[in-house]
Amino acid sequence: MLTHFIGGEPVTAGTAFPVHDPMTGAVIRQVCEADPEAVDRAVRAAREAARDWAALPVAERAGWLRRLAEGIEARFDDLVAAEIADTGKPLDQTRTLDIPRGIANFRAFAEIAAQRPDEAFHLSGVLSYTVRRPLGVVAVIVPWNLPFLLMTWKLAPALVSGNTVVVKPSEHTPGSAAVFAEICAAAGLPPGVVNIIYGYGSSGQLLVEHPWVDAVTFTGSTRTGTAIMKAVADRVKPVSFELGGKNAGVVFADCDLERAVEGCVRSVFTNGGQVCLCTERLYVQRPIFEEFSDRLAARAQEVVPQPMISAEHREKVLSYYALARSEGAKVLAGGGTPVFGDQRDSGYFVEPTVMTGLSEWSRFNREEIFGPVCHVTPFDTEAEAIDLANNSEYGLAAAVWTGGLDRAHRVAQRLEAGLVWVNTWYLRDLRTPFGGLRLSGIGREGGTQSLDFYSEPTTITIKMEQPDA
Repeated sequence: MLTHFIGGEPVTAGTAFPVHDPMTGAVIRQVCEADPEAVDRAVRAAREAARDWAALPVAERAGWLRRLAEGIEARFDDLVAAEIADTGKPLDQTRTLDIPRGIANFRAFAEIAAQRPDEAFHLSGVLSYTVRRPLGVVAVIVPWNLPFLLMTWKLAPALVSGNTVVVKPSEHTPGSAAVFAEICAAAGLPPGVVNIIYGYGSSGQLLVEHPWVDAVTFTGSTRTGTAIMKAVADRVKPVSFELGGKNAGVVFADCDLERAVEGCVRSVFTNGGQVCLCTERLYVQRPIFEEFSDRLAARAQEVVPQPMISAEHREKVLSYYALARSEGAKVLAGGGTPVFGDQRDSGYFVEPTVMTGLSEWSRFNREEIFGPVCHVTPFDTEAEAIDLANNSEYGLAAAVWTGGLDRAHRVAQRLEAGLVWVNTWYLRDLRTPFGGLRLSGIGREGGTQSLDFYSEPTTITIKMEQPDA
């Protein structure tokens, strides 16, 4: 039984709910669901710890981040096992991306915060300077697709900025958060600085609506993001949202075709397409459209299927496959469910899928699916490609595949997305801003952008008297 972590101690509260292995559908653990009393206790613990934590020098808080990074390294294998059990991810991906990035998040933000200069402005006889203060208690709501990576991505800057936190992982993926709670306790982190509660959306709603929660950071669906915004509107709480995407990839005829195909295989099918940055719309210049589509479809059939996170999500993805057929799509690869002949047939798998032939205004091309699927559309001119890529209510990420340097800069700067990759995908410098436009979110995370969100500036102005002559 996984219990909450509140005030530095395990707390059993609320009724139990099951977590399923997406590979087989079997129940792998029972977890306490946070009730109103548990949520209130967690927020109170964070609030009681807030003053002393905020009073620590930045260098000391940065030191705590480094100790937590060391604790993650010491429990590396336990975190890998927990992440795989909850998500069904491949071992290689978990060992080389998810857990190492968590370590890097703590170390990177420790350095960024420790080296950040203050601002000062001088006028005749006047000195103005700014100091940054933490927001207070921050609710950190984490999705199921990259649970440990995204939890640490939010925790590190929130903590080093002087905030205390209450974390709510997804109900599907509590395992790595539970291990992290043990890491915090073993490191001797002051009680109440990090609190972790578990539960469904109802527990998250109790958390964000709590009057002593000062800010909310959330990664997940646009629908949930809008619900949180409404819930916190009366108290005007700051929010940072990284929401959905319907990301475009633009492939020009002058690209390195093999490199582009392999790059799109990664951007469409990584983690079963369950990454907010994955490509669901591909636009390919007409001279190479047929060859590119054939190659991509052939590679899709070689991709090892990854499970969807839940039976419900599997049915959602399959419903979009059926919708595409009803809208007149041509299925180039996949479109159904794989058969393994073993216990995986009880898991939550769908086939990696490539489709074409649909209108840009079809629901399939407008709505986020969040599965291992893309639609491929031909285009003729650069201007047309830009218009097609920008024709979305979302604006999180885009990718451009081209051999022309001028075109790379020109097109990348005209695409309406928070992140644009050229001849690569999913390459991130932790110092750069991360976030989207329109329905893809509000605000930016990463580097000093995160520190700006998790703290507020206060301007201090001093008028200096002139000395007597």
